[in-house]
Amino acid sequence: MSATTSARPLPVPREDLCPFGPAPEVADLRARTPVTRVTCPTGIEAWLVTRYADVREVLGDPRRFSNRCGSAGHLLANMPPETPIEQGDFFKMDGPEHVRFRRVFAPAITTARRIEEFRPMVLRTADELLDGLAAETGPVDLHERFSKPLTSSVIAGLLGVPYADRGVFQRVAETLFSGGTDVDELNAVKFPLYDYVADLVRARRAEPGEDVLSVLVTRGREHEQPFNDLELTKMAVGLLVAGYDTTASSITYGVLALLADRTQFDRLAADPALAVGATEELVRLLGVGAGLLRVATVDTEIGGQPIAAGEYVIAAAQAANHDPAHFPEPERLDIDRRTTSHLGFGHGPHHCVGQQIARLELTTALATLPCRVPTLRLAVPQAEIRFKADTTVYGPAALPVTWDEVLPS
Repeated sequence: MSATTSARPLPVPREDLCPFGPAPEVADLRARTPVTRVTCPTGIEAWLVTRYADVREVLGDPRRFSNRCGSAGHLLANMPPETPIEQGDFFKMDGPEHVRFRRVFAPAITTARRIEEFRPMVLRTADELLDGLAAETGPVDLHERFSKPLTSSVIAGLLGVPYADRGVFQRVAETLFSGGTDVDELNAVKFPLYDYVADLVRARRAEPGEDVLSVLVTRGREHEQPFNDLELTKMAVGLLVAGYDTTASSITYGVLALLADRTQFDRLAADPALAVGATEELVRLLGVGAGLLRVATVDTEIGGQPIAAGEYVIAAAQAANHDPAHFPEPERLDIDRRTTSHLGFGHGPHHCVGQQIARLELTTALATLPCRVPTLRLAVPQAEIRFKADTTVYGPAALPVTWDEVLPS
């Protein structure tokens, strides 16, 4: 797409001004020019779509708006949107090719039965981490001492990866989601992880168990188009990387939002059953900061704006989740809100494949942490909280907290 003087810079989250919502100018764009041209940090131009109905339409119609460009090429230099799709790149596939991968993922990580099988392990992990904090009174960084070890322990446990080896996928996650790294820098850390996971895939082929990777291998072998080792490796790597960083940041960010609205935190402490609704509301409020990239496959239009084939479109899911036409008082955190229609996990064929695991981890954290640490509070003024910069994974870089007592489980 050629450069034009009419394009404005892509609005990215400004936590210093709007700590729990999209950039300040998004509300005006949504009201006045809901489909507008923007220039992105990686240099591409795109149409930014900000209204709920329009964003849902873009995400729900891969025939017109393809995912073949990847979802983050507008923000990450290591994901150029014009890069050809390689074998196993399921996250960039559409149609039957994409469905082939989803059908193998489903019995491994998305069914209600599998999630219930995972629940005791997630709860045990959360309780063990809080038990480890019981002898302390803070301040500690909740992100480092609770959120990250919870999600990395869970995803490693689900895939049968030794927790001691978590550094190999943590490094890839931190590099992948950084706007400051290019393709070569990502490959330098990605390929060793591929080698590591490929060894695990071969081991599960020889001796499968009950873990997620074993189910992927077994189902992949039985599929009418059997999956090869590279395809299975990329599937497992995708779960490892996304399951570590994004969910950990969501937990930390969610806790900060609750501590900023103490009444909501205290209600969770008194009634952990509210954690299910709180999870959905926090994902609505905080999720998918600068949007998801798509590319138009045909000449079309969205929200009355003509879009030419080959032009990029950014479906601004957080802007949509703050659309007052769909969510009354959208800037207000309300754990009683009915938010099942939010777009925080995406929408359509490419909705987040790991969303049920993410929900399980978030709900467990929100049911456990306030209940066992009802006196949890920030150890510094909220204005001093530092947020991550130059990344697609938003939230506090650290969350210093303290408390009076950690109650027994």
